[in-house]
Amino acid sequence: MSVDLVARSRDRSAPVLIVAGILWGTGGLAGSRLGALAQLQPVAVACYRLLLGGGFAVAYLAVTGGLRALPRSRAALRRILTGGALLGQFQGCYFAAVHYVSVGLATMVTIGTMPVFVALGTAMRTRRRPAARTIAALAAAVAGLVLLTWSPGVVTTTAGLVAGLLLALVCALGFATLTLLTAEPVPGLAPLPTTAFGMVFGGALLAPIAAVTGMALPIRPAVVGTAIYLGSVPTALAYTLYFRGLRTATPLFAALAALLEPLTATILAVVLLGDHLTPVGWCGAALLIGTVGLSAR
Repeated sequence: MSVDLVARSRDRSAPVLIVAGILWGTGGLAGSRLGALAQLQPVAVACYRLLLGGGFAVAYLAVTGGLRALPRSRAALRRILTGGALLGQFQGCYFAAVHYVSVGLATMVTIGTMPVFVALGTAMRTRRRPAARTIAALAAAVAGLVLLTWSPGVVTTTAGLVAGLLLALVCALGFATLTLLTAEPVPGLAPLPTTAFGMVFGGALLAPIAAVTGMALPIRPAVVGTAIYLGSVPTALAYTLYFRGLRTATPLFAALAALLEPLTATILAVVLLGDHLTPVGWCGAALLIGTVGLSAR
């Protein structure tokens, strides 16, 4: 007996998740720019991203009165702490993987295997094997991502390659777990408080590691503006949209929508930074867009 893990995204969850994936794609450039402007190591950038994103979301809740409606149950507290720990683990392992391999390879392994982990987790939970079109969607998504981001010669040692790939797989497993966990709502706990307090907790977990590498942030307009954008748009807003979409969409479609992150980042690099994308890369981009579009339908 099989189960279709791609369909169905009900209500407006598909557009919401697609927008979240696109906004995540702008976060890569913003994070790289912040690191270059402030001379920050990747872990420090990830820490600032979570702390600023969570801080902005908490401030919005305080101004709009959302804190008064926050449930005080153990289930809500457990969800926020678990989500925050997984967010910190995801960001930390990803940037650690980038230390050993290229950004493209780390992204390809992380984002490419995440839908696979989600499909396996859903199949284990439902005790049904994935449907044929679910497997086809996964295969097309992974193939498109490989064509888009693959670049040989990005590591210098076998040990570095193994370490980078293992960290990327752990990163993907963490975010897949977060996706499956968030798909099961906690009564009374809305997506925004989950995002807000989860990010604050995740950033706090990364802070001791980031402090070792240095977290000095120069107070200059370009640095402050980039930090505000990174914390608000591709972090607080994007994760809130992602968690909101998960309330009615299938977890696998949410994971497939996350494939728009490397696609958006690649296209922005071509348009804004003058990077070159080969014909094979454009074929991968088209395959990713087609996979997400057909899965949404």
